[in-house]
Amino acid sequence: MFIHRGKARTEKHNLAIASLLGFVAGLVNVVGFLSVKKLTTNVTGHFAFFVDEAFQQKIVQAFHTGLYIFFFFAGAFFASLLVEFYTRRRENLIYIIPALTEAFILGAIALSGTLLIQQNPDIIAFALLFAMGLQNALVTRISNAVVRTTHLTGLFTDMGIEFAQLFFYKGKSRRQKLLKSIRLRLTIIWMFFAGGVTGGLLYSSWGFRALLLGSFLLLGGLLFDFIKIRLVLMRPKI
Repeated sequence: MFIHRGKARTEKHNLAIASLLGFVAGLVNVVGFLSVKKLTTNVTGHFAFFVDEAFQQKIVQAFHTGLYIFFFFAGAFFASLLVEFYTRRRENLIYIIPALTEAFILGAIALSGTLLIQQNPDIIAFALLFAMGLQNALVTRISNAVVRTTHLTGLFTDMGIEFAQLFFYKGKSRRQKLLKSIRLRLTIIWMFFAGGVTGGLLYSSWGFRALLLGSFLLLGGLLFDFIKIRLVLMRPKI
């Protein structure tokens, strides 16, 4: 799921990671919004508010909104920094450290969110935006920009283009490629929706602890890859 990169990835690998991370992103999106009333998986809305506040010369508010954008950027920067660092040293850790970091952040907010929301709810928004920036950059690097999971605007745009192309591309290989791409995008959209619904249902009874599901899913994905690697290494001995 995580271990294959670039050309080594197959459609099956991309569908697996798209399902996992799309679900986690949908979960974080709804739990973040219900808890702190902020978008926590993308910065499009925050950027609009930032420009509006800057135009009205509300400097303090604009700076505050700008921090939401910054933390998403910081997460993406951190993930890419780790990928570049471990590519040159220990390539097997390229995806492990970023995924563990995201799982830790979600788990920390799940356990401390009730306290943080009373003292400084912005910390919750900053942490979740950092985690989603990290996730988006990581899956983009791993999949060679084929998979993106934290927001749907680009997905619907690309899918609209590809549906239109189906009316004009009659070659079998080209149509199969388009259909595979559409299936991948539909998978992300569906899993994002499923994660959102699950997040809403769990938040009503669990509160911030609903984020523990996202943390456990990430850890489960890492464990799956670890077991898979061990089985491959054991095969020649068997």
